[in-house]
Amino acid sequence: MSADRQMARRVTRLGFVSLVALGLLWGLCAATISAPWWVHGALAAGWVLMPLVLFASLPRPRLRYALVLPGSLVSVGLLAICLAWAPAEPMAAAGWWLMAGGVALGGGLGLWFWYRLLPVPAWLHDPYSTGRWGLIGLHVGLIVVGWGLAATTLFG
Repeated sequence: MSADRQMARRVTRLGFVSLVALGLLWGLCAATISAPWWVHGALAAGWVLMPLVLFASLPRPRLRYALVLPGSLVSVGLLAICLAWAPAEPMAAAGWWLMAGGVALGGGLGLWFWYRLLPVPAWLHDPYSTGRWGLIGLHVGLIVVGWGLAATTLFG
């Protein structure tokens, strides 16, 4: 929960990445999923709130605790899609599950690395360690591959 320059750069980058990634996720949902308004609303609210909280936390790092709200909204929306409104096409459905897993992994990593709910091993303590970037790469990879698979419904 630091306000140092190095952390501020990471938070800014994450803010822009979340703006694009969650927008693409919500857009894909809007274009392909017939779910109730609250599912679409949860994803849209997460898309707006995640970068908003990140950017607002730059001068006030304690605001980062509020990231639980947009993270939970997106996670609940994705889980609802997977459990009740998944596409009939197996590849597209697998894509939504991969995105849900990737978002859940990202949320878990955030809780672990940022909030320190559990001790972080020394080899993962450095934000630029290979192990930490590997976990972040897995998180991002699951979401990107999942989005690609879920988007197959756009192309018939």
